[in-house]
Amino acid sequence: MLLLTGEYEHVLDSKSRVLISNKLRSQIDSAEHGSSFYLVLGANGILCLYPERCFEQLIKAAGSKKSAPDEAVAFERMSFALASKVELDGQGRLLLNDSLRKRAGLEDKVTLIGVRDHIELWNSKSWEDYLNNYMSQYQKQMSEARQYVLQNQEDEI
Repeated sequence: MLLLTGEYEHVLDSKSRVLISNKLRSQIDSAEHGSSFYLVLGANGILCLYPERCFEQLIKAAGSKKSAPDEAVAFERMSFALASKVELDGQGRLLLNDSLRKRAGLEDKVTLIGVRDHIELWNSKSWEDYLNNYMSQYQKQMSEARQYVLQNQEDEI
């Protein structure tokens, strides 16, 4: 199971490339998850970088969901049109094309975050705003999860 974690701030270079931190890349076992990536415009307009096998699992799961025929066609069309198979250059940089960059609202300062099976690329200011808006909800959920774990450990004793 892949568990990508952490947040990393970077700056796009003059050629619209962003460094995918070695700390993130080293969390991905290429033998298990593939050596290339898919760059996808994901939920809420966030640009996502999926290891190839994780993207394939996502598409397979979405395809097995029962949808109205028009919704299924639209989803399939958008899923593949807004996804690109990409490879990182020798220095671990990812080239972002202008249309995806614009759709995702990415400016020069970008924050990369590990989100379980993919990496999200956020405009740094938008990421800070998101953190501010959801921090109290996160803290509440984390506290509840911790209580649950501790209760289950006590029950086992």
